[in-house]
Amino acid sequence: MKFKKQYIYSMPTELSYWEKESFFSNYDAIVIGSGIVGLNAAIHLKKTAPSLKIVILEKGFLPTGASTKNAGFACFGSISELMEQEEIIGSERLVALIEKRWKGLLKLRNLLGDNTIDYQCLGGYELFKKEDNFSAEMGVSKIEHFNLLVNDIVGSNAFSLKNRKISLFGFESIGTLIQNKYEAQIDSGKMMSALMQYAQQLGIGIFNNCTVDQIKEESKGFRLITQNGNFLCKRLIVTTNAFIKDLYPDVDINPGRGQVLITKPIKNLKIEGTFHYDKGYYYFRNINNRILLGGGRNIDFKAEETTAFGQTEPVQSVLEHLLKEVILPATKYEIDYRWSGIMAFGKILEPFIEEIRPNAFCATRCNGMGVAIGSQTGEDVANLLLNKL
Repeated sequence: MKFKKQYIYSMPTELSYWEKESFFSNYDAIVIGSGIVGLNAAIHLKKTAPSLKIVILEKGFLPTGASTKNAGFACFGSISELMEQEEIIGSERLVALIEKRWKGLLKLRNLLGDNTIDYQCLGGYELFKKEDNFSAEMGVSKIEHFNLLVNDIVGSNAFSLKNRKISLFGFESIGTLIQNKYEAQIDSGKMMSALMQYAQQLGIGIFNNCTVDQIKEESKGFRLITQNGNFLCKRLIVTTNAFIKDLYPDVDINPGRGQVLITKPIKNLKIEGTFHYDKGYYYFRNINNRILLGGGRNIDFKAEETTAFGQTEPVQSVLEHLLKEVILPATKYEIDYRWSGIMAFGKILEPFIEEIRPNAFCATRCNGMGVAIGSQTGEDVANLLLNKL
């Protein structure tokens, strides 16, 4: 006697009634992306309207993009950056943008606490090489101007000339040093871990390794298609920064890869604080007796306009040269490891916060200022949704 073989197929989207009802359906709002903007958006929604059922969907095991990969600069701009930005948007809009960055930092600190995120206000410095006399003179000439612009925002003058610290930091080829006394540094990993815990304590679910492949608009809201199952919600916030074009290709932003390296611990490290070089295209800081150095996308903007993680030889070569010749000219060091993050940029310097479809909102384009402006941006996009309730 022959028996027919029986096969039991187990599909990843084969859900029980309980799973569909409790984990996939009936959400008042879904946030796509668990970076600093997405977490702050969900937190503000839940704190303002506690009855809302909210979940965050994240495609990575950890937040994918920049939030856990950035350098941890709590800043609102160096002199050269602000000069360049003022030329583009004018003084009035620049003041409003600086205020957003400053208020964003205050929101982050007030929400989590300085100790939690390892907030250290050690000052920030912009470096000018001895041969960069023209750029240095232009920067120094603008100190009073930008102090007047930021005084009402931060409470006092922020910028000053600090050439006496050049030798203290061990710099040999630097001729001018401009300090921003309000610039600080944080531990990005501790910040993101604390934000995730805060959200979960409020009752916000976070599902990792859950890539949204497609968004379908339906009569009662949205159906989000993932390999884990289809999620249903009434309203939607997309905070995937540069990766938003995977879901909404028409959004006007460009990705920008930031390559980073970090040294092994250095004995008697002299450098303390956050540092900017060449209009902020290079940045470095101390962290646990190491030097973290990143930047270099200005070497080839087109090549770094990508959502692909990784390193390139031209950028890494420039970073290593800067480390050896400018940052640590008389210090022995070893590079420990390297990584990259993906930021979102645009011709408009303000974040892009908008209702892009009925009841579908997005927040992106932090222009490399995610730590500073992420909390405020998350709150702003949450308020757009709350105004539609």
